[in-house]
Amino acid sequence: MRTRATITLVATLLATLAACDSSSDDKADTPSSSPTTAAETPTTTPTPADGVDLERVAETYADLYFGGDGQGAYAFLSKRCRAKADPAVYAATVDKAAKGYGPDHPATDVHATVSGDMGRVSYKVKGLPKFDQEGQPWTLEGGDWKYDAC
Repeated sequence: MRTRATITLVATLLATLAACDSSSDDKADTPSSSPTTAAETPTTTPTPADGVDLERVAETYADLYFGGDGQGAYAFLSKRCRAKADPAVYAATVDKAAKGYGPDHPATDVHATVSGDMGRVSYKVKGLPKFDQEGQPWTLEGGDWKYDAC
């Protein structure tokens, strides 16, 4: 996500520099009838999704879930899952899990595979093997990975 923001910032800076080249000073009073160039409208090519980013996101989601942060974990749900899960009920479920199991259950041995906008994550939950995941589905929405196992 930081990479995407950096790319956008660099593209914007390059476009600004291109628009302010020294040759434009000679023609300052002459109106320009040329069409807008691509340099004036920065565009970025989306970075292909990668497994490392998905692994990091899945770890964060597990930390929020077992840490009792229902609102934070809910933000990681896909649109499809949010449509099926009432935020208050989801938060209560997360709170119950945190109280029942405690917060010290990070995801370990996290491995992700990505194919286009879909990803699968496998990981172990420290101290809670019944919550270990194999091929947990995730989807890319608006450039962000979202939990899609609903």
